Amino acid sequence: MHFPLILVSPARPENIGAAARAMKTMGFSELRIVDSQAHREPAAYRVAHGATEILDNATEWPTLRAALADVGFSVATTARCRAKFRYYATPQQTEALLREKLQWVERVALVFGREDSGLTNEELEQVDLLTGVPMAVDYPSLNLGQAVMVFCYQLSALHGVEVSTAPQADATQLQALRERCSRLLHQLDVADDEKLSDWIQQRLGLLEQRDSAMLHRLLHDVEKKLIDKNTA
Repeated sequence: MHFPLILVSPARPENIGAAARAMKTMGFSELRIVDSQAHREPAAYRVAHGATEILDNATEWPTLRAALADVGFSVATTARCRAKFRYYATPQQTEALLREKLQWVERVALVFGREDSGLTNEELEQVDLLTGVPMAVDYPSLNLGQAVMVFCYQLSALHGVEVSTAPQADATQLQALRERCSRLLHQLDVADDEKLSDWIQQRLGLLEQRDSAMLHRLLHDVEKKLIDKNTA
């Protein structure tokens, strides 16, 4: 199973070290760092006691988009008030959704934002699913290391999920479906309906593989009808 954790612009090396320690404790090993070199500082290694190899092997990326380029399905942690029209899953719901995705997607990723401001709206639009930790109090955030531990613990059971090798399991299917729907919205002159576009894009990420395949077939028929109508 390929399951990188992505930290976007982390500022405090201690937080990165704590995240690395949480990852190793729960069986995760791939760390991607976006727009930061704080993981190289001695404080990160001091806090990551016993998990320094995760810091040694961490890869650096200039942008979140670049870090997600080879990822078939991605989940970002954020405060619920930032979710806009997006579906917001609990950690338990996230585990169930990823369990299904891992049957046909080779690589999934979990994204964490900046300590002080989280992820930007533009970055949130680059992921497939939003999640967060329900809070018992109004103070709406956890320390980065704590947040990583919560999700690594919740998702650790996914290590036993085997990626399907069936021919129909195409890791590019979801992205192709998103692009196909986007083109159709433009053809129908409704692409400017932001709420509709956002709703369609985020709901696509919740589909199981067989449902995605069926929707591809339906869109093929719709596209054919539109072509026939325009050429009649």
